[in-house]
Amino acid sequence: MKRKLVGLAAVATASALVLAGCASGGSSTGASTDGKGKTVTLWLVGSDTPDALRTYLKTEFNKETGANLKIEQQDWGDIVTKLTTALPDANNTPDVTEMGNTQSPTFTNVGAFLDISDMYKELGGSDLLQSFVEAGKVDGKNYTLPYYFGSRYMFYRKDVYQAAGVSVPTTLDQFNTGVADITAKNPKGIANFSGFFLGGQDWRDGISWIFANGGDIAKKDGDKWKATLESEDSLKGLQQLQDLYKNASKAPNDAKDSNQYIYLNDSDQTLDADGNKTGDTSLAAATIMAPGWAHWSIGDLGKGADGKPTRTWNDATFGTYVLPGNDGKPAPVFAGGSNIGISAKTKEPGLSKTLLKIMFSKEYQEMLGKNGLGPANSKYTSSLGDDQFAKALIESASNSKLTPAAPGWASVEAGNVMEEFFSKIRDASDLKALAQEYDKKIDALLNVKS
Repeated sequence: MKRKLVGLAAVATASALVLAGCASGGSSTGASTDGKGKTVTLWLVGSDTPDALRTYLKTEFNKETGANLKIEQQDWGDIVTKLTTALPDANNTPDVTEMGNTQSPTFTNVGAFLDISDMYKELGGSDLLQSFVEAGKVDGKNYTLPYYFGSRYMFYRKDVYQAAGVSVPTTLDQFNTGVADITAKNPKGIANFSGFFLGGQDWRDGISWIFANGGDIAKKDGDKWKATLESEDSLKGLQQLQDLYKNASKAPNDAKDSNQYIYLNDSDQTLDADGNKTGDTSLAAATIMAPGWAHWSIGDLGKGADGKPTRTWNDATFGTYVLPGNDGKPAPVFAGGSNIGISAKTKEPGLSKTLLKIMFSKEYQEMLGKNGLGPANSKYTSSLGDDQFAKALIESASNSKLTPAAPGWASVEAGNVMEEFFSKIRDASDLKALAQEYDKKIDALLNVKS
């Protein structure tokens, strides 16, 4: 089972947006929820929401309103393009839609979603994952709210750590030193072995070091966003990253945050976008950083009841821990997951609000957790269970962060600006000059509205 907690990669160019006038859509003041004979459309992205939960939503929505709920599944690869086309069109817009958490600002900043500030407390208020709440907020008003979350933590080889004489770290400095020691000792004698596998373009994992030192990618200054990679605190994180790239990671410089778990297994395969095998891999790393769902792909290789290859987690070989910060508390990590909002052009704002109430109810939030998706409301995270994966997910998410909620952030991602920047960290002779160069590139995009 491989959950793809996107909301961070499938971003189209912001200049493609043509959402003028979206803010003038349906009233947000509660149309009648007497829905007999009516249909509300919900867009869900990918297959993360299981069929049982979809059935529950349809059944409860009909019981509550008398209306029908039509659920249409969209693909992560083209969700931004589809929303760009559909949201301004009152006759074709989904009434309610899921989107990636970092895709939210692209649409909230141009008025594509209904103001649901009046529902904020009722739907969870301060108990909702606040980094996601901020991603859906503009000028203090709520337009989208968190749907589910996944968070990143560390997966490691206990046998390699033990052979190298390295313990699970309790501070970020201990982590940095420990994985460099493992790389130097290379106790299994494996060529190009990484104490910590960090791809040269893997900014979504790497930004934790910037965050942990008090730095950031960008911050809002007045009514404008400004890139802050050259700040003193950000540079501390960049210096630590450069040291990791030079002394702890043998990952390719063009590697991104994709399927790092294959290098933690004794043997595995690389696959193309269609799932076809492109090569074989073997143990190449003592530590990786990945979203919690990666544990389904780590373990001893065997065959399931259907004869297909399956992985069985082996506690004697593999372990997990949360990346510690400089203070020993969880380091800020990038959170994956989704937000959800009501189209500003919906013809059924009242029914759409009722659907949100069902989705943020205790019953549905706990159903998310029982299916391995982090509930939006922290009151219900116990539904994730109490195994090591649930504990690590909850602990790492407690200090999670997102990318800047700037109107032009989609253009930064679409242009692979962060990938390009990170690929130059290892060999940079002047990190401050490099950061200044990319601050200018990011500044040129951050505040551009379509």
